[in-house]
Amino acid sequence: MATLHPTIPVVDFRDWADGRMSPKFVQDLGDGLSKFGFVAVTGHGVAPWILDRAYDTARRTFALPDGVKKQYETPQDGRQRGYTSFGVEHAKDNPAPDLKEFWHVGRTLAQDHPLHVSGDIPPNQFPAELPAFQEVFSDYFDRIEGFALCLLDALAQYLGVQAGFFRNMTDDGNSIVRIIHYPALNEPPPAGSVRAAQHEDINLMTVLPASTAEGLELMTNDGEWMAVTTPPDVLVVDTGDMMKLLTGGVLPATTHRVVNPSGDAMGKERLSMPFFLHPHPDFRLKPLGSTDDGVTTRDFLHERLRAIGVA
Repeated sequence: MATLHPTIPVVDFRDWADGRMSPKFVQDLGDGLSKFGFVAVTGHGVAPWILDRAYDTARRTFALPDGVKKQYETPQDGRQRGYTSFGVEHAKDNPAPDLKEFWHVGRTLAQDHPLHVSGDIPPNQFPAELPAFQEVFSDYFDRIEGFALCLLDALAQYLGVQAGFFRNMTDDGNSIVRIIHYPALNEPPPAGSVRAAQHEDINLMTVLPASTAEGLELMTNDGEWMAVTTPPDVLVVDTGDMMKLLTGGVLPATTHRVVNPSGDAMGKERLSMPFFLHPHPDFRLKPLGSTDDGVTTRDFLHERLRAIGVA
């Protein structure tokens, strides 16, 4: 995804970090998300070795035999944790399966935590065959979540809402890292299937480090597909359906997809590690300032999991 000509706005996190809290960063972040639904963030502080270690662990995870991986698949909880087999998930309103497999990692709660007991936050499924997996992806989760929460603070300023409003709603939220493997396409895929069909993210905000191969595209306001190209070493950030609902569309959920490669690139796999930030399951989603009851994050999420075939 490296290019000298980025197709989405680029903002520098160093203008926010270290106590600077620059009004320019707030404005640039909010304006970029408002216009495109996507921005690229430089100066984020996540060291390259963190990402390299995670991608190396991901490769070894998906190289495990299918029978081993499926031991960690949990359809009973909507596959909110652990493994999801190749071809299970599809986009909403599109029955053609996506050409991917993936693994979900979320926060770890105490056994007696109410959200663990209720099943709202399912237990993680760490593969015993790869002892490093738990440490690597628990650390990755914590680092990316910390970065995402800072962005929420900046967006609270941008929207003129109470400081901490967005951050606080994510306390004990059902946030996840989705570690995705798009296998090489060594033969023509089924009709209508692509690596990830067009969709909008369900959650509040997504943070995505550079994937190992190109393919991400977003739909512009003119209804045209545009490849997402950025400077190297950025974190790409987009807002999802929950943020769109909360802000009355001021911060949109932009339609995007991952297209199939062509030519020699068909023989190469693609790995990606998006972090999906979610509010607490009991938080009621409704437009800012509304007196409506709204819908719980729990119900909103479960409806969408059913719509994409994983629950």
